[in-house]
Amino acid sequence: MIRRIFFLAALLCFAFSGAFPGTAKAEKLTFIRDSEIENTIRLFAAPLFTAAGVEPSTVRIHLIKDRSLNAFVAGGLNLFIHTGLLIESESAGQVIGVIAHETGHIAGGHLARSGEAMENATAQTILSWILGGAMIIGGRPDVGSVVIQGGEHVGLRGLLAYTRTQETSADQAAVQLLDATGQSAKGLMEFMEKLEGQELLSARHQNPYARTHPLSSERIIFLRNHIGKSAYSGVQTPPEMVEMHHRMQAKLFAFIEPTSRVLRHFKESDNSIEARYARAIAYHRKSEFKTAIDILDGLIAERPNDPYFHELKGQVLFESGNALDALPPYQKAAALLPDSALIRLDLGRVQIATEDPGLLPGAIENLRTAVRIEPQSPFAWRQLGIAYGLSGQIGLSTLARAEESYLRGKDEETLHHLGKVEAEFPRGSREWLRIQDIRAQVEQRMQKKK
Repeated sequence: MIRRIFFLAALLCFAFSGAFPGTAKAEKLTFIRDSEIENTIRLFAAPLFTAAGVEPSTVRIHLIKDRSLNAFVAGGLNLFIHTGLLIESESAGQVIGVIAHETGHIAGGHLARSGEAMENATAQTILSWILGGAMIIGGRPDVGSVVIQGGEHVGLRGLLAYTRTQETSADQAAVQLLDATGQSAKGLMEFMEKLEGQELLSARHQNPYARTHPLSSERIIFLRNHIGKSAYSGVQTPPEMVEMHHRMQAKLFAFIEPTSRVLRHFKESDNSIEARYARAIAYHRKSEFKTAIDILDGLIAERPNDPYFHELKGQVLFESGNALDALPPYQKAAALLPDSALIRLDLGRVQIATEDPGLLPGAIENLRTAVRIEPQSPFAWRQLGIAYGLSGQIGLSTLARAEESYLRGKDEETLHHLGKVEAEFPRGSREWLRIQDIRAQVEQRMQKKK
């Protein structure tokens, strides 16, 4: 059944047996996935990561649906950004500046926290809490979500807080990285100026970024002094990156805010790319599918090689109940962006939904590509298991379901699947070896729980 909804929500509870201090109501996080937004952030970040000596592909980018301005790193190579920061940022340079600052924390190894907090929780523990929910996300190219609730209070504010010394160090690293990549530090300074004065407010009214990243007048003075001396302060952000920033903001706003507000903000008289993009999303959410498709067809006529316009058109058609009609735009999007796990996953889902047996080999190929690129996506493994099952490959289907249940932390279910399928593969084969590997990891995890 096609569900014409924006969020794919799932509830997941974690009990940590006192892993985190306090017993107050658990914090709630909503993660979102979107191929265009993630690729935009990655394009902004990649030069900075490289300049810092960090391989860009090793850094995982996570988007949190939250109105506040915040970003942080956790677990070593994981960058988390709130949608509020992206929507409220006034330029691509501000986003790039924040990423440069967070990259400074990664490069400086600032993930160790104060003694008391670290006695109760490690960076790896908080990462498992955050990513545990993220792994349930369906891997859709549209914005999907998973809400984590339950368990004990997670002291994110304390665990993710940096000292003033670390903040100064990250600022110094940030401007060095921006200089090394030939970019201006004005965006970072402008973002810090947005938050100036936050420390005069009570903690309750402070922006989370100010709470976890202590501000000071000395930091802003340092940035202003650097801008006054840097040879790159006058460098303008490339036009293509400016457009990417506008599109990212419009897309997030259109998917998150009420449709009435979206249509008031992006008036019909506004013919810009981002305004039409946002209106198409709003009409899609209002189930006015023909209007959304008409707008998207106009955008595609202007930008025939833009994968994200084809992707959104496929989504609109798919969620309006037209899997067959959705197939060509998704195929086009995948052809234009073959290494996108999210697009490949959705294409595979559409191929399955057509109920055409002739499309199953293609669905399997796309879903295998998706799990190769993002092996931690349980939803992708589930879809691959369905495709294998429909094609009569029961052993591979069961193994894919074992991969899914293992990622979801369902140890007994995982062992059940493995027990059913182990005898179907020759000893020493790739599949047989993978079964042994999963079983060993599950047994180790179960032992730790005991």
